[in-house]
Amino acid sequence: MRPQLTTQLLIEAYSNGYFPMADSRTGPIWWYSPDPRAVIPLDGFKTSRSLRQRIRKGTYDIRIDTAFEAVIRACGEREETWISGEIIRGYVCLYRDGFAHSVESWHNGALAGGLYGVSIRGAFFGESMFARESDASKVALAALVEHLRKRKFLLLDSQFMNDHIRQFGTLEIPRTEYLRRLRRALKAETNFTAGVFEGR
Repeated sequence: MRPQLTTQLLIEAYSNGYFPMADSRTGPIWWYSPDPRAVIPLDGFKTSRSLRQRIRKGTYDIRIDTAFEAVIRACGEREETWISGEIIRGYVCLYRDGFAHSVESWHNGALAGGLYGVSIRGAFFGESMFARESDASKVALAALVEHLRKRKFLLLDSQFMNDHIRQFGTLEIPRTEYLRRLRRALKAETNFTAGVFEGR
């Protein structure tokens, strides 16, 4: 029988470069460690002029960990998704144990977009994002990068390259290089929730 996605199993997997994805909303779960691996350089994060203007306007109220389950469910609201019920249950437990986090964009009291991922020491593993309003997920990502810089994180993993994340300066690196960076990040003495998150 396939093991459930316990916190211990997930932390061990991420610490060794693996992450799970479901075959479909109700399908089996597979484990991945892609080569090459996509990473967003924290010191080379790129934002468009329009996104910088959106951030300056303060269109969205940025919050952290106030609606984790709503965020992961919203990320799975697509015709084809790898975020199954088992994935949701596993990551909600991971969130309750302090290892999964959401960064959320709120507008007029409603959740407009956001992202979630896993945090282990100096590494943050981005999982998925969604937007119900223009640039809502991009603003959340920019806030995440700012937060990780302040906390002195060393690695922002984005798993697979795609056109959406390419615009932020995302790089593809060999798996061996990724694992080297991961080992270094896992030795860092930092914490995602250390201090108070300063939203906009």
